[in-house]
Amino acid sequence: MMEGVTTYSQILLPVVITLLVPLFIYLGRGDENRREAMSFIGAFLTFGSVLWMAPKVLGGEVLYYQVTTIMPGITIAFAADGLSMVFALIAPFLWFFVTSYNIGYMRGLNEHAQTRYYICFAVAIFGAVGVALSANVFTLYLFYEVITVFTYPLVYHHEDEDAKIGARKYIVYLMGTSKLFLLPAMVLTYVLVGNLDFHLMDIQNGMFSADVIAEHPRLVALTYWLFIFGIGKAALMPFHNWLPSAMVAPTPVSALLHAVAVVKAGVFCVCRIVLSVFGTKTAAMLTMSQVYVGAPGTWLGDLSIGLGTAYIAAFTLTVASFIALTKDDIKARLAYSTVAQLSYVVVGVTMLVDSGVQGGVMHIAHHAFSKITLFMAAGAIYVACHLKKISLMDGLGRRMPLTFGAFGIASLSMIGMPPVCGFVSKWYLINGTLDAHQWPLLVALLLSTALNAGYFVPILYRAFFKAPKPEANIGQYNEPSMTMVVPLMITAFISVFLGLYPQTFLNFVNVLGKF
Repeated sequence: MMEGVTTYSQILLPVVITLLVPLFIYLGRGDENRREAMSFIGAFLTFGSVLWMAPKVLGGEVLYYQVTTIMPGITIAFAADGLSMVFALIAPFLWFFVTSYNIGYMRGLNEHAQTRYYICFAVAIFGAVGVALSANVFTLYLFYEVITVFTYPLVYHHEDEDAKIGARKYIVYLMGTSKLFLLPAMVLTYVLVGNLDFHLMDIQNGMFSADVIAEHPRLVALTYWLFIFGIGKAALMPFHNWLPSAMVAPTPVSALLHAVAVVKAGVFCVCRIVLSVFGTKTAAMLTMSQVYVGAPGTWLGDLSIGLGTAYIAAFTLTVASFIALTKDDIKARLAYSTVAQLSYVVVGVTMLVDSGVQGGVMHIAHHAFSKITLFMAAGAIYVACHLKKISLMDGLGRRMPLTFGAFGIASLSMIGMPPVCGFVSKWYLINGTLDAHQWPLLVALLLSTALNAGYFVPILYRAFFKAPKPEANIGQYNEPSMTMVVPLMITAFISVFLGLYPQTFLNFVNVLGKF
């Protein structure tokens, strides 16, 4: 165990709680109220157990507990640092609201296989918490795969032909990238370093020593790229198409995919790999072509691993934003919006400058609250009106002001308007491009922001200001049940709160160590 790390067995509590919740859901399958209460209780206890660790982490401690040793250098172990806490706090917190929303959605549509649905949902949260608190690459890999396996039945929930196609693409993309790229990256790391333990005390210096980098620079760079493309959940192009295809799932599952567990696990893993496996100093060294091999003066060439990734992410967020403009289906538009927004996180972290890392990591949380609001609003519209097409929503905001009002607040966050939290993330990211002297990245962020406005503002204009078509008969529609509306209103409010008090998550980022 590294110096400065505190042994803390209580770190197992959120993992154990989320492991037991699916069992209790199954035991309560005969009573839907008891079954759903298990999710509420699990979310409350998990969030409380994570929050209990927050003061210690904010005080500069890294909490650690090793469960077992598989072989020398490969263990199952958990740790909590500033980065862990960002994801470990938002997953169970949002689980609470999605559970309330689930009740209104699943009962409102009289969905089948609800016990299976709630069990898989809970196991996905278990995987997310495990990913957040992983202390090494091996543990991270195990929980990463847990999320993939147990969200597959959720994507396939409707069991029709569309669900079959979407679920197949989902599992092929995510399992394929993890087996072809992520697993070899883990093996190479073990061969080069001798262990798989994250460097948790200082994000500047990663796991790879200067000697290893000098002796095997291209192999280190290859390992980096295998990690990046192996994390298919981050939805970097060209490994992004599973995400729009997975929109065949029920809307609460889409919220789980886009805000709570799946894609957040993806960008969290990218952050963890960049900051705790390679470190900003190592990544910058390889990016700036300052690695020499053999005799002094023998130049290796450009191994751009940091900024190279940032440019791929910038391409992704720009193209995805253009595609979102073309989508009339509201979930499809939100899906491509997510592809773009995830790349904001990747751009920020891989710029390897203070403000970029701060903005990128904060955006994990800020995007989560805003995007879950958008998806819950889309689901509320479907339950109340059975509408998916944006072109059919003229005047609907007048009948559903609470739902569309929350949608509007979350849209402002996606665009980056104050005082909503998306503005803070983009402020730091734009400062990061200036600090890194990366004008192309600045242009990509500004262009994407304009495109965000281009595909969100028309939805709100239609809903509130465009006259409804007489044949639409929107007078028949009203807000859905309050079990759906209240959660999305609260998450919209939290998006504003985080915009006014950005230090809520920024403080966790700042205890990661010197940049």
